Amino acid sequence: MHSVLPRRTSTRSIRTRPLSLAAAAALLLAGAVQLNAGTADAAPLAVENKVLVIGVDGAVLDRVKAADAPHLKRLMAEGLTAPSTLYASPMAATSSGPGWSSIATGVWPDKHGVKDNSFAGKNFTAYPDFLTRAEKADPSLNTYAAADWEPIASSDSGGPIFSPTVDKRLGLKGDANGYGVEDPKIASAAATELKNGDPDASFVYFGEIDIAGHGSGANSQAYLDAIHRTDQHIGTLLNAVEARPTYAQESWTILVTTDHGHTAAGGHGGSTVAERGTFVIAKGAGITAGSVRQDVRLVDVAATALQRVGVSTSGLDGVPLNAPDNDAFDTVRGSLRTRTDETAIPSTVKGYTHTPPSGWSVDNSAMGTGGVTEWRGWAFTTDEFWTQAQRDQWRELNVRGRDVFAVADSDEWDDKASSGKFDSTLVSPKWAVTGGTSRTLRFQTHYRHEAGQTAQVLVSYDGGAPQLVKSFTADALAQGQNLTLNVPSGASNVQVRFRYTGTNNWFWAVDNVWIA
Repeated sequence: MHSVLPRRTSTRSIRTRPLSLAAAAALLLAGAVQLNAGTADAAPLAVENKVLVIGVDGAVLDRVKAADAPHLKRLMAEGLTAPSTLYASPMAATSSGPGWSSIATGVWPDKHGVKDNSFAGKNFTAYPDFLTRAEKADPSLNTYAAADWEPIASSDSGGPIFSPTVDKRLGLKGDANGYGVEDPKIASAAATELKNGDPDASFVYFGEIDIAGHGSGANSQAYLDAIHRTDQHIGTLLNAVEARPTYAQESWTILVTTDHGHTAAGGHGGSTVAERGTFVIAKGAGITAGSVRQDVRLVDVAATALQRVGVSTSGLDGVPLNAPDNDAFDTVRGSLRTRTDETAIPSTVKGYTHTPPSGWSVDNSAMGTGGVTEWRGWAFTTDEFWTQAQRDQWRELNVRGRDVFAVADSDEWDDKASSGKFDSTLVSPKWAVTGGTSRTLRFQTHYRHEAGQTAQVLVSYDGGAPQLVKSFTADALAQGQNLTLNVPSGASNVQVRFRYTGTNNWFWAVDNVWIA
Protein backbone atom coordinates (compact mmCIF):
# COMPACT_ATOMS: atom_id res chain seq x y z
CA MET A 1 0.00 0.00 0.00
CA HIS A 2 1.21 3.47 -0.69
CA SER A 3 0.01 7.03 -0.56
CA VAL A 4 1.48 9.86 -2.57
CA LEU A 5 0.64 13.50 -2.02
CA PRO A 6 1.51 15.77 -4.94
CA ARG A 7 3.90 18.59 -4.36
CA ARG A 8 2.56 22.08 -4.83
CA THR A 9 4.46 24.59 -6.88
CA SER A 10 5.59 27.78 -5.25
CA THR A 11 7.90 30.71 -5.52
CA ARG A 12 10.62 30.28 -2.94
CA SER A 13 12.99 32.68 -1.29
CA ILE A 14 16.53 31.29 -1.52
CA ARG A 15 18.61 30.79 1.62
CA THR A 16 22.14 31.47 0.64
CA ARG A 17 25.75 31.40 1.70
CA PRO A 18 28.91 32.41 -0.20
CA LEU A 19 29.77 30.06 -3.05
CA SER A 20 32.86 27.89 -2.54
CA LEU A 21 35.80 28.11 -4.93
CA ALA A 22 35.10 24.59 -6.17
CA ALA A 23 31.47 25.38 -6.89
CA ALA A 24 32.38 28.65 -8.56
CA ALA A 25 34.85 26.83 -10.78
CA ALA A 26 32.16 24.33 -11.73
CA LEU A 27 29.82 27.10 -12.71
CA LEU A 28 32.51 28.77 -14.78
CA LEU A 29 33.27 25.53 -16.59
CA ALA A 30 29.58 25.03 -17.27
CA GLY A 31 29.29 28.50 -18.66
CA ALA A 32 26.73 29.40 -16.05
CA VAL A 33 28.59 32.47 -14.88
CA GLN A 34 29.26 35.38 -17.21
CA LEU A 35 31.95 37.71 -16.00
CA ASN A 36 31.44 41.40 -16.49
CA ALA A 37 34.85 42.78 -17.28
CA GLY A 38 33.72 46.26 -16.42
CA THR A 39 32.59 45.32 -12.91
CA ALA A 40 35.40 45.20 -10.38
CA ASP A 41 33.27 44.40 -7.31
CA ALA A 42 30.82 41.71 -8.37
CA ALA A 43 28.45 40.44 -5.67
CA PRO A 44 29.44 37.02 -4.27
CA LEU A 45 27.68 34.08 -5.86
CA ALA A 46 25.25 32.30 -3.57
CA VAL A 47 24.04 28.76 -3.04
CA GLU A 48 20.80 27.28 -1.80
CA ASN A 49 20.87 25.23 1.39
CA LYS A 50 19.25 21.79 1.23
CA VAL A 51 19.12 18.85 3.61
CA LEU A 52 18.58 15.11 3.22
CA VAL A 53 17.99 12.88 6.25
CA ILE A 54 18.41 9.14 5.63
CA GLY A 55 16.99 6.75 8.23
CA VAL A 56 18.31 3.20 8.50
CA ASP A 57 16.28 1.12 10.93
CA GLY A 58 18.06 -0.87 13.63
CA ALA A 59 21.61 -0.22 12.46
CA VAL A 60 24.53 -0.82 14.84
CA LEU A 61 27.46 1.54 14.22
CA ASP A 62 30.19 -1.01 14.92
CA ARG A 63 28.60 -3.38 12.42
CA VAL A 64 28.35 -0.61 9.84
CA LYS A 65 32.09 -0.13 10.26
CA ALA A 66 32.63 -3.88 9.79
CA ALA A 67 30.40 -4.16 6.73
CA ASP A 68 31.08 -3.58 3.04
CA ALA A 69 29.50 -0.12 3.12
CA PRO A 70 31.60 2.26 0.97
CA HIS A 71 29.01 5.04 0.79
CA LEU A 72 28.45 5.22 4.53
CA LYS A 73 32.19 5.05 5.13
CA ARG A 74 32.72 7.83 2.63
CA LEU A 75 30.25 9.99 4.54
CA MET A 76 32.11 9.22 7.78
CA ALA A 77 35.47 10.04 6.18
CA GLU A 78 34.17 13.29 4.70
CA GLY A 79 32.07 14.31 7.69
CA LEU A 80 31.10 13.56 11.28
CA THR A 81 30.44 10.31 13.15
CA ALA A 82 28.62 10.67 16.47
CA PRO A 83 27.62 7.60 18.54
CA SER A 84 25.07 8.10 21.31
CA THR A 85 22.51 6.28 23.43
CA LEU A 86 18.75 6.33 23.93
CA TYR A 87 16.40 6.32 26.89
CA ALA A 88 14.82 3.13 28.25
CA SER A 89 11.55 2.35 30.02
CA PRO A 90 9.65 3.91 31.68
CA MET A 91 10.34 6.88 29.39
CA ALA A 92 9.99 4.69 26.29
CA ALA A 93 10.97 1.34 24.87
CA THR A 94 13.94 1.13 22.51
CA SER A 95 11.61 0.48 19.58
CA SER A 96 10.92 2.16 16.26
CA GLY A 97 7.88 4.23 17.25
CA PRO A 98 9.60 6.37 19.87
CA GLY A 99 12.92 6.26 18.00
CA TRP A 100 11.67 7.69 14.71
CA SER A 101 9.35 10.07 16.55
CA SER A 102 12.35 11.49 18.45
CA ILE A 103 14.35 11.83 15.23
CA ALA A 104 11.49 13.47 13.35
CA THR A 105 10.26 15.85 16.05
CA GLY A 106 13.55 16.83 17.69
CA VAL A 107 12.15 16.21 21.18
CA TRP A 108 12.29 13.24 23.56
CA PRO A 109 9.39 10.84 24.33
CA ASP A 110 8.38 12.72 27.47
CA LYS A 111 7.27 15.48 25.07
CA HIS A 112 6.16 13.80 21.83
CA GLY A 113 4.34 11.12 23.84
CA VAL A 114 5.25 8.00 21.83
CA LYS A 115 6.44 5.26 24.20
CA ASP A 116 6.14 2.19 21.96
CA ASN A 117 4.91 1.06 18.57
CA SER A 118 1.25 1.52 19.51
CA PHE A 119 1.72 5.31 19.25
CA ALA A 120 -0.74 5.70 22.13
CA GLY A 121 -0.35 9.16 23.65
CA LYS A 122 1.32 10.70 20.59
CA ASN A 123 1.42 14.49 20.66
CA PHE A 124 2.48 15.42 17.15
CA THR A 125 0.17 18.44 17.18
CA ALA A 126 2.33 20.15 19.78
CA TYR A 127 5.56 18.59 18.51
CA PRO A 128 5.33 18.07 14.73
CA ASP A 129 7.94 16.43 12.53
CA PHE A 130 10.68 18.68 11.17
CA LEU A 131 9.25 18.70 7.62
CA THR A 132 5.85 19.85 8.89
CA ARG A 133 7.51 22.41 11.13
CA ALA A 134 9.44 23.71 8.14
CA GLU A 135 6.28 23.93 6.02
CA LYS A 136 4.40 25.83 8.70
CA ALA A 137 7.27 28.25 9.21
CA ASP A 138 7.83 28.81 5.49
CA PRO A 139 5.25 27.33 3.08
CA SER A 140 7.54 28.13 0.15
CA LEU A 141 9.86 25.31 1.25
CA ASN A 142 9.50 22.04 -0.65
CA THR A 143 9.44 18.92 1.54
CA TYR A 144 9.53 15.19 0.80
CA ALA A 145 9.28 11.96 2.80
CA ALA A 146 9.55 8.34 1.65
CA ALA A 147 9.42 5.21 3.83
CA ASP A 148 8.32 1.59 3.83
CA TRP A 149 7.43 1.37 7.51
CA GLU A 150 3.83 2.52 7.45
CA PRO A 151 3.68 4.74 10.55
CA ILE A 152 6.38 7.03 9.16
CA ALA A 153 4.63 8.36 6.06
CA SER A 154 1.11 6.90 6.10
CA SER A 155 -1.79 6.76 8.54
CA ASP A 156 -1.53 3.00 9.04
CA SER A 157 -0.45 1.44 12.34
CA GLY A 158 -0.67 4.59 14.42
CA GLY A 159 1.02 7.04 12.07
CA PRO A 160 1.84 9.18 10.34
CA ILE A 161 4.91 10.59 12.02
CA PHE A 162 5.41 12.87 8.98
CA SER A 163 2.08 14.64 8.58
CA PRO A 164 -0.01 15.34 5.46
CA THR A 165 1.32 18.90 5.58
CA VAL A 166 4.50 17.56 3.94
CA ASP A 167 4.41 18.44 0.24
CA LYS A 168 4.98 14.92 -1.06
CA ARG A 169 4.96 11.62 0.81
CA LEU A 170 5.57 8.10 -0.44
CA GLY A 171 4.53 5.28 1.89
CA LEU A 172 5.10 1.64 0.98
CA LYS A 173 4.26 -1.40 3.08
CA GLY A 174 7.32 -3.29 4.27
CA ASP A 175 7.24 -6.39 6.45
CA ALA A 176 9.42 -9.35 7.32
CA ASN A 177 9.32 -10.47 3.68
CA GLY A 178 8.91 -7.10 2.01
CA TYR A 179 11.71 -4.69 2.94
CA GLY A 180 14.13 -6.40 0.56
CA VAL A 181 11.64 -5.62 -2.20
CA GLU A 182 10.33 -2.27 -1.00
CA ASP A 183 13.65 -0.65 -0.01
CA PRO A 184 14.84 -0.64 -3.66
CA LYS A 185 11.53 0.95 -4.68
CA ILE A 186 11.99 3.64 -2.03
CA ALA A 187 15.55 4.26 -3.24
CA SER A 188 14.47 4.54 -6.88
CA ALA A 189 11.52 6.84 -6.23
CA ALA A 190 13.46 9.05 -3.81
CA ALA A 191 16.42 9.27 -6.21
CA THR A 192 14.10 10.48 -8.98
CA GLU A 193 12.65 13.12 -6.67
CA LEU A 194 16.07 14.24 -5.43
CA LYS A 195 17.55 14.46 -8.91
CA ASN A 196 14.68 15.93 -10.90
CA GLY A 197 12.53 17.62 -8.27
CA ASP A 198 13.43 20.47 -5.99
CA PRO A 199 13.07 19.34 -2.35
CA ASP A 200 14.61 21.65 0.23
CA ALA A 201 14.27 19.13 3.08
CA SER A 202 13.79 15.38 2.68
CA PHE A 203 13.53 12.23 4.77
CA VAL A 204 14.11 8.77 3.27
CA TYR A 205 13.83 5.52 5.26
CA PHE A 206 15.14 1.97 4.71
CA GLY A 207 14.04 -0.97 6.88
CA GLU A 208 15.92 -4.10 5.79
CA ILE A 209 18.74 -3.89 8.36
CA ASP A 210 16.28 -4.14 11.25
CA ILE A 211 14.63 -7.22 9.76
CA ALA A 212 18.04 -8.90 9.40
CA GLY A 213 18.78 -8.06 13.03
CA HIS A 214 15.57 -9.68 14.20
CA GLY A 215 16.01 -12.71 11.99
CA SER A 216 19.71 -13.42 12.36
CA GLY A 217 21.19 -11.13 15.01
CA ALA A 218 23.50 -8.14 14.74
CA ASN A 219 26.58 -10.36 14.78
CA SER A 220 25.49 -12.35 11.73
CA GLN A 221 26.67 -12.25 8.14
CA ALA A 222 23.06 -11.72 7.08
CA TYR A 223 23.08 -8.47 9.08
CA LEU A 224 26.28 -7.32 7.35
CA ASP A 225 24.76 -8.22 4.00
CA ALA A 226 21.69 -6.13 4.76
CA ILE A 227 23.95 -3.19 5.65
CA HIS A 228 25.71 -3.62 2.30
CA ARG A 229 22.43 -3.57 0.35
CA THR A 230 21.19 -0.55 2.27
CA ASP A 231 24.51 1.17 1.62
CA GLN A 232 23.92 0.68 -2.09
CA HIS A 233 20.54 2.38 -1.74
CA ILE A 234 22.22 5.26 0.07
CA GLY A 235 24.69 5.47 -2.80
CA THR A 236 21.75 5.75 -5.20
CA LEU A 237 20.46 8.75 -3.23
CA LEU A 238 23.86 10.42 -3.02
CA ASN A 239 24.44 9.95 -6.75
CA ALA A 240 21.04 11.48 -7.46
CA VAL A 241 21.86 14.53 -5.37
CA GLU A 242 25.23 15.00 -7.05
CA ALA A 243 23.63 14.59 -10.50
CA ARG A 244 21.23 17.49 -9.99
CA PRO A 245 21.60 20.09 -12.74
CA THR A 246 21.82 22.80 -10.08
CA TYR A 247 24.06 20.88 -7.66
CA ALA A 248 26.97 23.33 -8.07
CA GLN A 249 24.69 26.12 -6.88
CA GLU A 250 23.57 24.22 -3.79
CA SER A 251 24.93 23.37 -0.37
CA TRP A 252 23.70 19.94 0.75
CA THR A 253 23.76 18.59 4.28
CA ILE A 254 23.42 14.80 4.47
CA LEU A 255 22.43 13.19 7.78
CA VAL A 256 22.24 9.43 8.35
CA THR A 257 20.78 8.06 11.57
CA THR A 258 19.07 5.09 13.20
CA ASP A 259 16.21 4.64 15.66
CA HIS A 260 17.71 2.02 17.99
CA GLY A 261 20.32 -0.72 18.16
CA HIS A 262 20.22 -4.53 18.29
CA THR A 263 21.60 -7.22 20.53
CA ALA A 264 24.22 -9.56 19.12
CA ALA A 265 21.63 -12.35 18.99
CA GLY A 266 18.96 -10.01 17.63
CA GLY A 267 16.23 -7.91 19.16
CA HIS A 268 15.69 -4.60 20.90
CA GLY A 269 13.24 -2.84 23.19
CA GLY A 270 15.18 -3.21 26.43
CA SER A 271 17.76 -1.18 28.33
CA THR A 272 21.12 -2.67 27.33
CA VAL A 273 23.64 -0.36 25.72
CA ALA A 274 23.47 -2.52 22.58
CA GLU A 275 19.72 -1.88 22.28
CA ARG A 276 20.04 1.80 23.22
CA GLY A 277 22.87 2.45 20.78
CA THR A 278 22.28 5.00 18.00
CA PHE A 279 24.40 7.28 15.86
CA VAL A 280 24.39 10.31 13.59
CA ILE A 281 26.61 10.55 10.51
CA ALA A 282 26.67 14.00 8.96
CA LYS A 283 28.34 15.69 6.02
CA GLY A 284 27.92 19.31 4.99
CA ALA A 285 29.15 22.85 5.30
CA GLY A 286 31.05 23.50 8.52
CA ILE A 287 31.33 19.82 9.46
CA THR A 288 34.93 18.67 9.90
CA ALA A 289 35.96 15.72 7.75
CA GLY A 290 36.72 12.57 9.74
CA SER A 291 35.55 14.09 13.03
CA VAL A 292 34.03 12.13 15.92
CA ARG A 293 31.83 13.67 18.61
CA GLN A 294 30.31 12.33 21.82
CA ASP A 295 27.94 15.21 22.58
CA VAL A 296 25.45 14.68 19.73
CA ARG A 297 22.00 13.25 20.48
CA LEU A 298 19.34 11.73 18.22
CA VAL A 299 17.09 14.79 18.58
CA ASP A 300 19.81 16.94 17.01
CA VAL A 301 18.92 15.57 13.56
CA ALA A 302 15.68 17.57 13.32
CA ALA A 303 17.30 20.67 14.80
CA THR A 304 20.15 20.52 12.30
CA ALA A 305 17.80 19.97 9.36
CA LEU A 306 15.64 22.92 10.36
CA GLN A 307 18.58 25.21 10.97
CA ARG A 308 20.03 24.40 7.55
CA VAL A 309 16.85 25.57 5.78
CA GLY A 310 16.49 28.69 7.90
CA VAL A 311 13.76 27.57 10.32
CA SER A 312 13.83 28.27 14.06
CA THR A 313 14.66 25.41 16.42
CA SER A 314 13.12 27.11 19.45
CA GLY A 315 11.39 24.67 21.79
CA LEU A 316 13.28 21.61 20.61
CA ASP A 317 15.40 19.34 22.79
CA GLY A 318 17.81 19.00 19.89
CA VAL A 319 20.43 21.55 18.95
CA PRO A 320 22.04 22.08 15.53
CA LEU A 321 25.37 20.40 14.99
CA ASN A 322 27.11 23.76 14.64
CA ALA A 323 25.76 25.11 17.94
CA PRO A 324 28.55 26.07 20.37
CA ASP A 325 29.27 23.69 23.24
CA ASN A 326 30.79 25.38 26.27
CA ASP A 327 30.07 22.66 28.82
CA ALA A 328 33.06 22.48 31.16
CA PHE A 329 32.37 18.88 32.16
CA ASP A 330 33.03 17.68 28.61
CA THR A 331 36.63 18.86 28.91
CA VAL A 332 37.50 16.00 31.26
CA ARG A 333 36.76 13.27 28.70
CA GLY A 334 40.49 12.73 28.22
CA SER A 335 40.85 12.00 31.95
CA LEU A 336 38.19 9.28 32.07
CA ARG A 337 39.34 5.89 33.28
CA THR A 338 38.06 2.32 33.39
CA ARG A 339 36.23 0.74 36.32
CA THR A 340 37.76 0.22 39.77
CA ASP A 341 35.18 -1.51 41.98
CA GLU A 342 32.24 -1.85 39.60
CA THR A 343 31.77 -5.29 38.05
CA ALA A 344 28.78 -4.80 35.72
CA ILE A 345 30.57 -2.23 33.57
CA PRO A 346 32.79 -3.74 30.83
CA SER A 347 36.45 -3.49 31.76
CA THR A 348 37.32 -1.69 28.52
CA VAL A 349 34.87 1.22 28.95
CA LYS A 350 36.49 4.47 30.05
CA GLY A 351 33.87 6.47 31.84
CA TYR A 352 34.67 8.09 35.17
CA THR A 353 37.02 10.48 36.92
CA HIS A 354 37.10 12.42 40.17
CA THR A 355 39.27 15.11 38.60
CA PRO A 356 37.04 18.17 38.08
CA PRO A 357 37.28 20.58 35.16
CA SER A 358 39.45 23.66 35.47
CA GLY A 359 38.02 26.06 38.04
CA TRP A 360 35.65 23.48 39.54
CA SER A 361 36.18 21.52 42.76
CA VAL A 362 34.52 18.84 44.88
CA ASP A 363 34.21 19.20 48.65
CA ASN A 364 34.19 15.76 50.29
CA SER A 365 35.06 16.99 53.78
CA ALA A 366 31.75 15.62 55.14
CA MET A 367 31.83 12.45 53.04
CA GLY A 368 31.61 9.02 54.64
CA THR A 369 34.43 6.52 54.21
CA GLY A 370 34.69 3.44 52.05
CA GLY A 371 32.02 2.60 49.49
CA VAL A 372 32.37 2.02 45.77
CA THR A 373 35.37 4.01 44.56
CA GLU A 374 33.78 5.23 41.33
CA TRP A 375 30.98 7.02 43.20
CA ARG A 376 32.75 8.30 46.30
CA GLY A 377 31.54 11.90 46.15
CA TRP A 378 30.64 13.74 42.98
CA ALA A 379 32.10 11.99 39.94
CA PHE A 380 32.29 12.94 36.27
CA THR A 381 30.97 10.19 34.03
CA THR A 382 29.20 9.23 30.80
CA ASP A 383 25.89 7.59 30.01
CA GLU A 384 27.57 4.44 28.72
CA PHE A 385 29.49 4.01 31.97
CA TRP A 386 26.96 5.15 34.57
CA THR A 387 23.92 3.31 33.22
CA GLN A 388 25.77 -0.01 33.09
CA ALA A 389 26.59 0.22 36.80
CA GLN A 390 22.97 -0.78 37.43
CA ARG A 391 20.31 -0.90 34.73
CA ASP A 392 16.58 -0.19 34.98
CA GLN A 393 16.73 2.26 37.87
CA TRP A 394 16.01 5.32 35.69
CA ARG A 395 19.62 6.28 35.06
CA GLU A 396 18.86 5.71 31.37
CA LEU A 397 16.34 8.54 31.46
CA ASN A 398 19.04 11.22 31.67
CA VAL A 399 18.54 12.06 27.99
CA ARG A 400 19.16 15.79 28.33
CA GLY A 401 22.64 15.23 29.71
CA ARG A 402 25.32 15.14 27.03
CA ASP A 403 28.80 13.67 26.81
CA VAL A 404 30.35 13.98 30.33
CA PHE A 405 28.15 15.04 33.25
CA ALA A 406 28.49 15.17 37.04
CA VAL A 407 26.86 12.49 39.23
CA ALA A 408 26.30 12.01 42.94
CA ASP A 409 25.01 8.45 43.41
CA SER A 410 24.52 7.28 47.00
CA ASP A 411 22.79 4.10 45.80
CA GLU A 412 25.81 2.79 43.91
CA TRP A 413 28.30 4.15 46.45
CA ASP A 414 26.68 2.07 49.18
CA ASP A 415 27.10 -1.19 47.25
CA LYS A 416 30.44 -1.70 49.01
CA ALA A 417 31.07 -1.53 52.76
CA SER A 418 31.04 2.07 53.98
CA SER A 419 30.56 4.14 57.07
CA GLY A 420 28.92 7.48 57.54
CA LYS A 421 26.77 9.29 54.99
CA PHE A 422 27.17 10.30 51.38
CA ASP A 423 27.68 14.07 51.66
CA SER A 424 29.46 15.77 48.78
CA THR A 425 29.37 19.25 47.26
CA LEU A 426 30.24 20.20 43.69
CA VAL A 427 31.61 23.76 43.57
CA SER A 428 31.70 25.97 40.47
CA PRO A 429 34.26 28.61 39.53
CA LYS A 430 33.55 32.22 40.50
CA TRP A 431 31.66 33.89 37.69
CA ALA A 432 31.62 37.66 37.24
CA VAL A 433 28.32 39.44 37.90
CA THR A 434 27.17 43.02 38.37
CA GLY A 435 25.61 44.05 41.66
CA GLY A 436 21.96 45.04 41.59
CA THR A 437 21.11 42.96 38.50
CA SER A 438 19.33 39.68 37.91
CA ARG A 439 21.05 36.68 36.33
CA THR A 440 19.80 33.19 35.50
CA LEU A 441 21.50 30.00 36.66
CA ARG A 442 20.88 27.32 34.03
CA PHE A 443 21.65 23.62 34.17
CA GLN A 444 20.27 20.21 33.28
CA THR A 445 19.21 18.07 36.21
CA HIS A 446 18.32 14.39 36.54
CA TYR A 447 17.27 13.73 40.11
CA ARG A 448 15.50 10.70 41.57
CA HIS A 449 14.12 11.40 45.01
CA GLU A 450 13.67 9.27 48.09
CA ALA A 451 13.05 10.19 51.71
CA GLY A 452 16.28 10.63 53.61
CA GLN A 453 18.29 12.34 50.88
CA THR A 454 18.75 16.02 50.03
CA ALA A 455 19.69 17.88 46.87
CA GLN A 456 20.42 21.57 47.25
CA VAL A 457 21.59 24.39 44.99
CA LEU A 458 23.37 27.16 46.88
CA VAL A 459 25.07 30.36 45.74
CA SER A 460 27.54 32.70 47.40
CA TYR A 461 28.54 36.20 46.36
CA ASP A 462 32.10 37.50 46.74
CA GLY A 463 33.04 34.53 48.94
CA GLY A 464 30.18 35.05 51.40
CA ALA A 465 28.10 32.39 53.11
CA PRO A 466 26.27 30.06 50.70
CA GLN A 467 22.56 30.80 50.32
CA LEU A 468 19.96 28.15 49.40
CA VAL A 469 18.22 28.94 46.09
CA LYS A 470 16.70 25.54 45.28
CA SER A 471 15.97 22.32 47.16
CA PHE A 472 14.69 19.28 45.26
CA THR A 473 12.05 17.38 47.24
CA ALA A 474 10.56 15.30 44.39
CA ASP A 475 11.76 13.64 41.22
CA ALA A 476 13.19 16.06 38.65
CA LEU A 477 14.01 13.71 35.78
CA ALA A 478 15.82 14.97 32.68
CA GLN A 479 14.78 18.56 33.22
CA GLY A 480 16.23 21.94 32.38
CA GLN A 481 16.44 24.34 35.32
CA ASN A 482 16.39 28.14 35.15
CA LEU A 483 16.88 29.77 38.56
CA THR A 484 16.73 33.54 38.93
CA LEU A 485 19.58 35.03 40.95
CA ASN A 486 19.08 38.51 42.37
CA VAL A 487 22.63 39.79 42.65
CA PRO A 488 23.16 41.92 45.77
CA SER A 489 24.29 45.49 45.33
CA GLY A 490 28.06 45.72 45.10
CA ALA A 491 28.63 42.03 44.38
CA SER A 492 31.17 41.23 41.67
CA ASN A 493 31.15 37.41 41.48
CA VAL A 494 28.96 34.42 42.21
CA GLN A 495 29.83 30.82 43.00
CA VAL A 496 27.41 27.88 42.76
CA ARG A 497 27.32 24.75 44.92
CA PHE A 498 25.44 21.50 44.34
CA ARG A 499 25.22 19.59 47.63
CA TYR A 500 23.83 16.07 47.74
CA THR A 501 23.41 13.88 50.81
CA GLY A 502 22.00 10.39 51.20
CA THR A 503 22.46 6.88 52.55
CA ASN A 504 21.75 4.18 49.98
CA ASN A 505 19.11 6.41 48.39
CA TRP A 506 19.08 7.38 44.70
CA PHE A 507 21.12 9.86 42.66
CA TRP A 508 21.53 13.34 41.23
CA ALA A 509 23.13 14.19 37.88
CA VAL A 510 23.77 17.72 36.63
CA ASP A 511 25.17 19.00 33.35
CA ASN A 512 25.83 22.13 31.30
CA VAL A 513 25.89 24.60 34.20
CA TRP A 514 26.15 28.26 33.24
CA ILE A 515 25.09 31.77 34.19
CA ALA A 516 23.01 33.67 31.65
